[in-house]
Amino acid sequence: MAAARSPQGAAGVGAAKGGTRNGGSGRMTGSVRAMGRALHFPVTGTARGIRKATHAHGAGESGLGKLIELHAVNGAGDVMITVALASTVFFSVPTDEARGRVALYLAITMAPFTVLAPVIGPLLDRLPHGRRAAMAGAMFARALLALLLSGAVVTGGLELYPAALGVLVASRSYGVVRSAVVPRLLPPRFSLVKANSRVTLGGLLATGVAAPIGAGLQALGPRYPLYGAFVIFIAGTFLSFTLPPKVDSAKGEDRALLVADEEHLHRPQLIKDKLRRPGLRTVGTAVTHALGANAALRCLSGFLIFFLAFLLREHPLTGESAAVSLGIVGVSAGAGNALGTAVGAWLKSRAPEIIIVTVVACVLGAAITAALFFGAFLVACLTAVAGFSQALAKLSLDALIQRDVPELVRTSAFARSETLLQVAWVFGGAIGIVLPLNGTLGLSVAAAIVAVGWLTTTRGLLGAARRGGPVRSRVA
Repeated sequence: MAAARSPQGAAGVGAAKGGTRNGGSGRMTGSVRAMGRALHFPVTGTARGIRKATHAHGAGESGLGKLIELHAVNGAGDVMITVALASTVFFSVPTDEARGRVALYLAITMAPFTVLAPVIGPLLDRLPHGRRAAMAGAMFARALLALLLSGAVVTGGLELYPAALGVLVASRSYGVVRSAVVPRLLPPRFSLVKANSRVTLGGLLATGVAAPIGAGLQALGPRYPLYGAFVIFIAGTFLSFTLPPKVDSAKGEDRALLVADEEHLHRPQLIKDKLRRPGLRTVGTAVTHALGANAALRCLSGFLIFFLAFLLREHPLTGESAAVSLGIVGVSAGAGNALGTAVGAWLKSRAPEIIIVTVVACVLGAAITAALFFGAFLVACLTAVAGFSQALAKLSLDALIQRDVPELVRTSAFARSETLLQVAWVFGGAIGIVLPLNGTLGLSVAAAIVAVGWLTTTRGLLGAARRGGPVRSRVA
């Protein structure tokens, strides 16, 4: 019995020891796994949080979530290139020389763009079945141009300017296609304003995250932000093809006409038959006046960017350096833009004409006040109000296009209106570059730009609001 019991006892002791060893090994493995999860959580947790936010309320099922992520990639890549070019063209030389270099930059890049921009929308209208490929092409083109710029920013060669023009054209082409894609990806019970606000907010958040990263890369050398842009745009190239195939469908679409004369309004089919290449006409007075008001705000945006960049470099805000002054103004504008986007999503499509008239009046008041009592605080307030109003007015324009333009031509109207707004931005930037560096004078010009837009569109917008709705016959 003792002999019989001893093997069992020995086995029991061995099993106990083995269990102890396995338990220790298991605890060690569990600790390693826990540590691994803790190290990966900032990345995976953030990724899951972003995916949950972008795919909420049906956006994941409709494909809108993927477009939000793609637009975030677009914004991050663009800001990397902006940081590299700003440091090369603007910050690396004295103010007088910088004005000349930026003027040259505008002449070589922006001037040709004003010629090319009106062509982008109609050209992309002819490629309705290749929107994913067009967006991927815009991403890939900017990736290659970022590599070309990485050499030009070091050598200062003339290839910097045509490459920058190519980046600008590719960026605007992406923007035009993106505007045409959004209506195809609306989740159920989602307004177009809410969808656009989500896409825009995603881009703004990505820009805010990428800007300090780009500045850190710039500290390592002027090439590094462009290398970062290359990686980002390559990722965007592949991400473009993950959009649902339905964005390539042109079923039920046609090209928009944008004028409001009686012949076009009441005999649209006849005019359409006469015009082999119709323009952006016949969407009605509400949309055309809203587009005019938005053009004034976009012109103001271009003006403030260039004028304040030089003004604050020469005359920084009280007690601050030039870089900090520009940072304050930039953060104010970005915060205002983000707030306007959020408010636009909340307001949805309530009285878009009244919203546009109100926000343009607010910008006009802020510009006049800043011109009369020029100072650091009022300049920051002006940029914040301008950013807020531009975002809210653009979302209201989107609401009007959604309301007054049938789906048949809605994507074309979005594409062409975006092109016109980009031309307005270029025009405002050109004014800001040539104006003397006098704060009161400059902000008086800014107020005049907004006043012209407000005075020429208010009556038409209020009249459209009083009529209280769309006139479907206005679209051919």
